[in-house]
Amino acid sequence: MPHHRTALRLVAPVAVLALTLTACGGGDDTADAKSTGTAQAKTSPSPEPASGGEMGTGESATGKVAEDPGEVTYEVLAQKVDMGSEAEAAKVVSEPDKVKGKVLAVALLKYTHKSGPALTDGSDVHDGTTVFADGQRGTVLIGASEDAAGCEDPYDVDSWKQGESHVFCETYVIPANAKSVEVHWAEEDGEPYIWKFPNG
Repeated sequence: MPHHRTALRLVAPVAVLALTLTACGGGDDTADAKSTGTAQAKTSPSPEPASGGEMGTGESATGKVAEDPGEVTYEVLAQKVDMGSEAEAAKVVSEPDKVKGKVLAVALLKYTHKSGPALTDGSDVHDGTTVFADGQRGTVLIGASEDAAGCEDPYDVDSWKQGESHVFCETYVIPANAKSVEVHWAEEDGEPYIWKFPNG
């Protein structure tokens, strides 16, 4: 269940909405994808288990991320989604009319370094995170605070060893009347793991 906060703090006085573009695939792309999938199935009869899928409340996913200096395996858990108000959304964007009827949704994810080299210069594990509302991808809010309650800035993590955990957040703008909010996290080129949270 989302946790409601009365105020969401932001680093910049005005954050920027990043427009999300949806690519529309034609029939040829679909046919190529099917052909490729069939060819792969014939050449590798026992492929590795596919990643992704729906996760239960409190259930963690495991995935690999190419980091500097090497590949790291993480355990990932979407802990909660903090919902803001329409007024808060209007205050933090440069064009308030673009967020009418919308609210801020801040997803908090806990990442635990399970195996791989220690990190000494930030992490990219959060890059695979997106927020959806009623099946539609929200709009990411660039410039939203990483130091809101319970959130860390992934670029400030300059020492991350095996067994240690950090909580990073992603802020999206979603419709205020959305019935459910989903937090997606995926490895590069992998299928997303999905945690669902009711809205309200």
